[in-house]
Amino acid sequence: MWKTRITDMLNIKYPIIQGGMAWVATHELAAAVSEAGGLGIIGAGNAPGKVIREEIRKLKELTDKPFGVNIMLMSPFAEDIVGIVCDEGVPVVTTGAGNPGKYIKNLKENNVKIIPVVPTVSLAVRLEREGVDAVIVEGTEAGGHIGELTTMVLVPQIVDAVKIPVIAAGGVGDGRGFLAALTLGAEGVQIGTRFVCSTEAKVHINYKEAIVKSKDRETSVTGRSTGHPVRALKNKFTREFLELEKIGAPLEELELLGSGRLKLAVVEGDIHKGSLMSGQIAGLIKDIKPCKEIIEDIVFSAQKRLDSLHSLKEGDING
Repeated sequence: MWKTRITDMLNIKYPIIQGGMAWVATHELAAAVSEAGGLGIIGAGNAPGKVIREEIRKLKELTDKPFGVNIMLMSPFAEDIVGIVCDEGVPVVTTGAGNPGKYIKNLKENNVKIIPVVPTVSLAVRLEREGVDAVIVEGTEAGGHIGELTTMVLVPQIVDAVKIPVIAAGGVGDGRGFLAALTLGAEGVQIGTRFVCSTEAKVHINYKEAIVKSKDRETSVTGRSTGHPVRALKNKFTREFLELEKIGAPLEELELLGSGRLKLAVVEGDIHKGSLMSGQIAGLIKDIKPCKEIIEDIVFSAQKRLDSLHSLKEGDING
C-alpha cells in the first residue's frame, strides 16, 4: 500500500525516514527505526569522524537493514565523515546546513544515495541538476534549524519543480500528517520530534517529558537575526536569547550564549537552560513508546483514514 519510489530506492518497507538530529540520532535510535521498517539515520552533528565510524559499526551489530548518516555540512569534520561513509558502505546520506555539491561525485562513485534537506524551490532545482537522488523538503514547522516556508506550501511547489522524489518534513508526527504529505505529492516523510519521544532515543527523560507535556504554542524561534533560526520549546534559555536579539546584541555574544545548549538538554536534562529543539508537532505528542509502535501507529492510522475517505466517496456515488 505504501510503496513509493522512496521505498524502492532505499529498500525499506515504509516511506518513513528518521531525522538526523544531533545528539539524539544515535545508533540505538537509528537501528530501531530501520528494524521497524523505516530508514534510521545517525546524526553526525559536529562529532569527529572517529565517533561516527564507531556509531556506524555499532548500528551494524543491531540490524542488517538499510540506514543512513546525516552530515551537517558546516561541521569541520564533514569531509572526513564523507570518507568514512564511503569506507563503511553506508547506503544513504542526508545532508543539512549547506550544499553537498562538492561531495556528490565521491558519494556516487561509492554507491551512496544522496538526499539533502532543502528549504526552498531554487535549492531543490539546483541540487537536482547536480545529481542528488531525492530531496527532503523541510517546512518551518520543524524543530532545530529551519527555513521560512511552511510544509503545506513548500512541498507541492517543489514536487512541481523537480522530477526526483520528494520527502516531506516539518509538522509530521502521526498518520494524518503522513497521509497529508503524500497527498501533497511527497513520496515519503522525515520525522524528528516524534522519534525523540521513543524509548530507544538516548535522550534525557526530562527532555522527552517536556515535549509530551507541551501544548500548541510552546515552541519559539531564536536566531533569526543571525541568519540561522532555530525552533525549540520555550524556556529560560530561549527567553534570554530573544531578549539579547531584541536589543541588538552582537553575533559573538549570541553564539557564546547558544554554545553547548543542545547537549545540556539532551544529555544532562536541563529543561530550563538547555536548547529543547522541537517541532510544532510537539503539541500532538502525548506518550513515549518504542519506534516500532510509533511507525505502526502512523501507518495504521493513515490506512484507516484512507479507507474511511474511500468509503465516504463510494457512499456519495451510490447515493
